[in-house]
Amino acid sequence: MWAVFHKEFHSFLHSLIAYLVIGIFLVAISFFMWIMPEENILDGGYAHIDTLFSIAPYMFLFLIPAITMRSFAEEKKTGTYELLLTKPISELNIILGKYFACFALSLLAIIPTILYYISIYLLADPIGNVDTPGIVGSYIGLVFLAAIFTSFGILASAIADNQISAFIYAILGCYVIYTGFGSLATLFGAGSKADFVDKLGISYHYNTLSRGLIDSRDILYFTSVIALVISATYMSLKLNNT
Repeated sequence: MWAVFHKEFHSFLHSLIAYLVIGIFLVAISFFMWIMPEENILDGGYAHIDTLFSIAPYMFLFLIPAITMRSFAEEKKTGTYELLLTKPISELNIILGKYFACFALSLLAIIPTILYYISIYLLADPIGNVDTPGIVGSYIGLVFLAAIFTSFGILASAIADNQISAFIYAILGCYVIYTGFGSLATLFGAGSKADFVDKLGISYHYNTLSRGLIDSRDILYFTSVIALVISATYMSLKLNNT
């Protein structure tokens, strides 16, 4: 698995697309946080980075599919995936190696945003007057969100015939799992049914973590969805190779 991880991660770092999509992500987030009228931190007069955590999920809808789209689609197109299967490594380890490589690259996009926290920490009056527990919880939610979107991106690349299709499938899949259940819950009005449907979606659990509430049920939800999607990827590849 780690051999695949090493190969994939370094191939990303030597490609222009990785730096391009990460650069666009950071520039867009910075624009909304520091420049956008009525949205930026400086005009708001309140030391927070809530804008980062509200905008990032929608930026991830494009960032992560752009990272994952080539993982299997390109291998199948060039015929190198069949060659990879001849190596002494299981198909599950190939999937996990590619998954963790894409996830690590997603984390590289998140890490520079810590500078935003440092900035508002120093700008606060008095210094350090920020909701650090809430920010930590939001970062944990953002990491899990990237992990789930990465799993859907890997699945999309496994079932797609080319990179463009993989990119589109991943965007649609991530969008539906993030917003679809919340939108569906509104059809039930208020009550237990609406709450149940809402809790099936990512946004509910992401918003809970963003309030600084680290609940084991949210962690279990994220890990379960990731495991389920990785399993679906494995089954898809198995069916295609039989």
